[in-house]
Amino acid sequence: MPDLTPRDVRKIVIALAVYLASLFAANTLGLKIMPFILGLHVSVAVFSFPFVFLTTDVIGEVYGKRIAKLFVLAGFIATALFVGYSFLSLALPWDPAGEWVHQSYSTVFGISVRIAIASLVAFAIAEYQDVLSFFFFKARLGSRLFWLRSNLSNLWSQLLDTVIFMTIAFAGVYPTPVLLRIMLTWWLFKVAMGFVYTPLSYLGLRLLRD
Repeated sequence: MPDLTPRDVRKIVIALAVYLASLFAANTLGLKIMPFILGLHVSVAVFSFPFVFLTTDVIGEVYGKRIAKLFVLAGFIATALFVGYSFLSLALPWDPAGEWVHQSYSTVFGISVRIAIASLVAFAIAEYQDVLSFFFFKARLGSRLFWLRSNLSNLWSQLLDTVIFMTIAFAGVYPTPVLLRIMLTWWLFKVAMGFVYTPLSYLGLRLLRD
């Protein structure tokens, strides 16, 4: 790991903010699905979640595997805290003045807790796998072709994340045929968004290195 200047620390903190914001947006907003082509469905989280994997790739490229793993650990701890806070909030009694939102709150955030738990499990496998895969390809290809190394690592890790996350989060919420279509569409769409966001990755590399 390179020696970090105060400017490096500021950049890492900002990158961590992007990482955690994208993670929590995916966890809390991902319940909503929208129609897609050929009668398929896709979660709105596909717009925020690719940043989670891309951020660790960019950080790992500039600052090394240790900092990338630290991001994964931070995301895991933050999500675990969110799960704890959510359980506490749902368990506490309601005041009559808040009954107007009681049912909606319990429905949405009750599922959000399940989504957060699914994210924890997916994190333990997919995100860590993404970091390992990225540096595996870096060891084989060297420092060139960042876009290829990033997308190759994301291809497999996004599949793991999608299958694990969607099964835990939404099994029984959506009918199985719908869930399978969401899995397929979400994985393909996240992979596609990873390619689309590749220029942003290079922008991130430039900002971190400049």
